[in-house]
Amino acid sequence: MKVLGLSGSPRRGGNTELLLDRALEGAKERGAGVEKIVLSELNIHPCRHCGGCARTGWCVIEDDMQRLYDRFRTLDALVLAAPVFFMGPPAQTKSMMDRCQCLWVAKYVLKRPLVEDGTKRKSLLLSVGGSARPHLFRPLKTIVQAVFATLDLAYGNDLCFAGVDKKGAIRKHPTALRKALEAGAKLVERA
Repeated sequence: MKVLGLSGSPRRGGNTELLLDRALEGAKERGAGVEKIVLSELNIHPCRHCGGCARTGWCVIEDDMQRLYDRFRTLDALVLAAPVFFMGPPAQTKSMMDRCQCLWVAKYVLKRPLVEDGTKRKSLLLSVGGSARPHLFRPLKTIVQAVFATLDLAYGNDLCFAGVDKKGAIRKHPTALRKALEAGAKLVERA
């Protein structure tokens, strides 16, 4: 089983990346092959809405997103870890999501989904937010659900922790890291 972890925070070693590392550790302990990609270290241009993908389902922009398209086609499970910025994902994560437009075109317009047999692969969303506002994660979850549907991923589980802002603060949360480890292990379980 291949589990891909995407670290969507601009801050290295921050709370969401700590959660991601634990989730990947849980998957690896169960025998999965894991890969972690840090989006802030990639050169991903924003979608130009140029229509270049309209006929082929392939993005015409040549950058590091091409690596991710290959991974999206072959993964068994995806773990996305991204903090909440202004009720949504940070720019690094949102650019990656917007560049999935070509995959949306391929699936819904050209009728070529990533998974030909219609199988929904597994997913996990990990997030933190500095405030404790009600419904803090609702906009992020809505965006992620749309992207996961395009990627033929079942929106499985999410772990979202409000009131976590200072770098490393997630370590002081009583259950967060343990829950991330367990959620990563659960990705490897058979349905």
